[in-house]
Amino acid sequence: MNQEKRESLFSKKYLKLLKKPLNLNNPISVQVLGICSALAVTVQMKPAIVMALSVTVVTGFSCLIISSIRNTIAPNIRIIVQLMVVAALVIIVDQILKAFVYDVSKKLSVYVGLIITNCIILGRVEAFAMGNKPWASFIDGIGNGFGYGLVLIIVSFFRELLGSGKILGHQVIPKALYNAGYINNGLMILPPMALIIIGVIIWIQRSKNPELIDKG
Repeated sequence: MNQEKRESLFSKKYLKLLKKPLNLNNPISVQVLGICSALAVTVQMKPAIVMALSVTVVTGFSCLIISSIRNTIAPNIRIIVQLMVVAALVIIVDQILKAFVYDVSKKLSVYVGLIITNCIILGRVEAFAMGNKPWASFIDGIGNGFGYGLVLIIVSFFRELLGSGKILGHQVIPKALYNAGYINNGLMILPPMALIIIGVIIWIQRSKNPELIDKG
């Protein structure tokens, strides 16, 4: 019985929910959601990773909670209930960040609080968790968080590397290269460059997945 339950919890259906947002249904590059934070917190990789983990935790557990209580929520107050659950989780995450990674929390500034209105979270809660079972909703939330985080990490990698010559705060471009005339690209630390990199990601993704072009 336990073996059957274990297999059902990690069946192909749930693996699909987990993997699809990484590519064919990515919340940023396909659904075009969560763009604002992708522009704001990707100058360095460390804040981007922390933001990605924060959104993943909030998305996963908010979907789990809402799905668990969906049959008791009156339709006319469902948005209010959803916002209350998401807000409570965001407050918990914010306090954990301030307690353990205060320097990163300061860099993220108001963007942690704005997770409450992140359209990825509200979209998955409303479109999926309200109509599906808790475990499927949790997996869907985690998958969309991973998809969001993947784009943030890719964008922040190139912005930090080309904008400051660093990765995760560590200098990776050798001093000899600077002595030879290499200069960091100051444009990479400006928000428009994040949008351009996301545009390149979308172009590469659609060139490798023609079905996305037809879908669009």
